[in-house]
Amino acid sequence: MRVYVPLTLPGLAEAHKAGEIGPGPLIAYAVTPALREWYVSDDIEELEYAALNRAAAASLRSLAGDPGAPRRRVVVAVDVPDDAAVADPAAGLGSASLGEVRIATAMPLVKAASVHVDSEEAERDVAAAADALGAADHGDDDAQFIVDGAEDHELLWYGVQEIPGLVH
Repeated sequence: MRVYVPLTLPGLAEAHKAGEIGPGPLIAYAVTPALREWYVSDDIEELEYAALNRAAAASLRSLAGDPGAPRRRVVVAVDVPDDAAVADPAAGLGSASLGEVRIATAMPLVKAASVHVDSEEAERDVAAAADALGAADHGDDDAQFIVDGAEDHELLWYGVQEIPGLVH
C-alpha cells in the first residue's frame, strides 16, 4: 500500500539524516475505504491523488505550527505492507481525518517512492494559507479562500535521490 506522509522541509532533512521517517507512530494518508466512498471513484490514480492532497493539507497544518520552517508543503510517498497502515473505521465521510492512517513504527527512507514539494513560486501563497488556517477553521470564509489558494499549487515530483538537494 502506498501512504503519503506529510512533512515540512526541516522534517524531511531530519528524515534524510536519520535514514527514516519517524519515530512512530506516524500519521499518513492513503486510499482507505472511507476515502473511496467520499471520492466516489474507482480510478486508482485519482484516489491516490486525493490521498496526496489530504497529506498536503496536513503538511500545511504542520507549517502553521512551525513558523520557522520554509513555507513549502512536503509529502513523502512510501510503500508499506498493507497491514502496516491502520485506518480508523470511525472516521466519517467529510471528516478531517478522511484517508488518515496510522503507521506504528518508523519507516526506512529507502522505502520511499517519491517526494512531493511545493515550488518556490508557491511559498507566498502557502505562507498566507498557513497564517489563515486558524481563522478558516473557525468559519472565516475569506481565510478559507486564502487556504484554498495554496491548494491551487501542484506539488512538484522528486525522486528520493533528489532529497539532498531539497534539504540543503
